[in-house]
Amino acid sequence: MNTVLWIGQAVLSVAFLAAGSMKMARNRQQLMSTSASMAWAGDLPGGAIKAIGTLEVLGAIGLILPMALGIEPWLAPMSATGLALLMCGAGWVHLRRGEKSAVGAPLVLGTLALFIAVLRFGPYAA
Repeated sequence: MNTVLWIGQAVLSVAFLAAGSMKMARNRQQLMSTSASMAWAGDLPGGAIKAIGTLEVLGAIGLILPMALGIEPWLAPMSATGLALLMCGAGWVHLRRGEKSAVGAPLVLGTLALFIAVLRFGPYAA
């Protein structure tokens, strides 16, 4: 099970590192023109989008580095918890905008993050 959790952490980390980096590197108009799934960017100020991107990148780093280095490994499940909460917010934004088809990605990522958090806090803590 530990191997499954590490694979889940790696997948989640790559996904959030990519998504967060994109939000940090591009401005609001560029994000909205990237794809229809980023149309929500028009509802938020640029600073909020940069903050979300920063949280995603920090969460991605926090999923891997603390446990890999053996320094404060409790930060990995804390990062997973934060990312799960972030995905709850993302799902809420999509539902509020009437984008029911866009709720799938936050639901899957949030569920995986919650799964990792529960097991890393519990029986598979480092």
